[in-house]
Amino acid sequence: MAEDELERRDYEALLATRGELGPDYEAALVDSFAERMEKEIQRRVASGGVVRSGRDRAAESAGKRQLALGIVSLGAGIPITAISAAMADLPGLMVAWAGIAVVNVAHALQGRRRD
Repeated sequence: MAEDELERRDYEALLATRGELGPDYEAALVDSFAERMEKEIQRRVASGGVVRSGRDRAAESAGKRQLALGIVSLGAGIPITAISAAMADLPGLMVAWAGIAVVNVAHALQGRRRD
């Protein structure tokens, strides 16, 4: 059974018990449930199963995308260099690589704005 399903059942059981016992036992039920959740969190931390935050995953993903873009830029730069140098000499070469650099810088800055 999935952990999400167990947590859902825990919530449902807490609400059902609260309905049966009434408001007199509400504080005790909440404390008991909070203890169980705290123990579960400690167990997950101890086992290394800590869920990473969305920001951590996004940063890692952005780094991988930036690396991929850099590799693709270098690969595409080889034929672009040959074509631009043959057609427009040094000015064409400079314009081609400036365009590649602008795309890479824009992608890097876009990832930083999200943080």
